[in-house]
Amino acid sequence: MNRRSLLAGTAALGVTSVAGCLGTFGMDEHEASPASVDESARQETDYEQTGVTEDTIEQSVGLAIFSQDVSVTNYITEHEKPVTVGPLTMDGGGGFLVVTTPQASVLGQELNPVSDMSPKELIERIEGNYAGMKNVTHQEDENVTILEQETTQSRFTAESSYNGTSVEVSIHISEAVETDEDHLVTVGIYPNERRDEEEPNIISLMESVSEASPEDGESQNESEENSGDDESDGSSGDGETDGNSSDDGGIL
Repeated sequence: MNRRSLLAGTAALGVTSVAGCLGTFGMDEHEASPASVDESARQETDYEQTGVTEDTIEQSVGLAIFSQDVSVTNYITEHEKPVTVGPLTMDGGGGFLVVTTPQASVLGQELNPVSDMSPKELIERIEGNYAGMKNVTHQEDENVTILEQETTQSRFTAESSYNGTSVEVSIHISEAVETDEDHLVTVGIYPNERRDEEEPNIISLMESVSEASPEDGESQNESEENSGDDESDGSSGDGETDGNSSDDGGIL
């Protein structure tokens, strides 16, 4: 998988449109705060924090008698580890993302659909904005505790590629939990052949998410004018368009 393209698909978890408008007011801005994973959990699982991506989406939201221009800034904290499958060592073969997206409302109406979305709906939203994975199949659901809140995490399998080689992957995605001002979603991915080793690591990372700001990693501004403009080829706004290639050797 192309990591940048998957990030673009994950960043699509954000504000949605509501039908109807009459008259336009100024920009209403909402920005999340990036989250992290406890260092002890990263060390125990050998996942390294590799960066914090900032993604801003702007669009017009129509309400009963007027429309409101809304700007939503999401953050994605990225973690990776090399994974060996047979004779092949995959740099970035394991990946874990912590996504924070703001609780955005206009006139008391919640505009961010993430809070009410099931893992299946979340993965469909990611898949719809990223062409780098196919044949996504739901496998199972389990409870997980994130930020002291019990929620559901679901495992899916999908077909991906690594340097032109087809790889079956497992994808874990959790229902959103709330911080003081944001919704938080986690996504984990690894080659399905390494499930016995990596599934416990992903669950451990989920349960070790912290609201503390990430200590490491450089922020990368990947703003998008409108989430509806995401192209089906997986473009992330930085000039990459091949959803089946890898810019850094990882399946993310």
